[in-house]
Amino acid sequence: MNNRAIAAGAIAVVAAVGAWILFVGLPSWYGPKPAAPTATPAAAPSPVPERRITATLYFVSEDGMSLVGVQREIPFGDPIVEQARRIVEAQIAAAPPGLASPIPSGTTLRGLYLSDRGDAFVDLNSSARTNHTGGALDELFTVYAIVDALTVNLPAITRVQILIEGREVDTLAGHVDLRHPLQKNLKWVRTEKEKT
Repeated sequence: MNNRAIAAGAIAVVAAVGAWILFVGLPSWYGPKPAAPTATPAAAPSPVPERRITATLYFVSEDGMSLVGVQREIPFGDPIVEQARRIVEAQIAAAPPGLASPIPSGTTLRGLYLSDRGDAFVDLNSSARTNHTGGALDELFTVYAIVDALTVNLPAITRVQILIEGREVDTLAGHVDLRHPLQKNLKWVRTEKEKT
């Protein structure tokens, strides 16, 4: 046998062994590739309960002669102007059973603004005037339910001015001067002792 034939046979053997290693040996040594992990959908996070605060709101007593402070859970708001807005919206909402709302029907909050001095400007729609029942006591209840709800619950607010449709007004129904911001006044609020 000549050297060329031996060399050609050796090359063929090396090629066969190389092919076997490449196509049979290596895959079996490393085993089958693991299946790609299947994506499991993440469970939807359970809803976080909305943060709430307890606020004192004011409603007309059964006899119609005073305001009654009622504790209500309302949504938390941040910054303070947002919390003030949520308090006024809760004050405008329906009264609890046995009490009446001091706010005229159809009244909505158009906007609420705070000054650097701690004055809040509560802008109501025209229903606060046009749907008002009139009378000095009813007007006092309407005005001070809003003023006291803000100043009692948010000490950073020291005075409140009520606006109608974005403008200053003299009064709602002819009795309470609204041309300037008003301070807290609990004179018309019945105390716990007086409720019994």
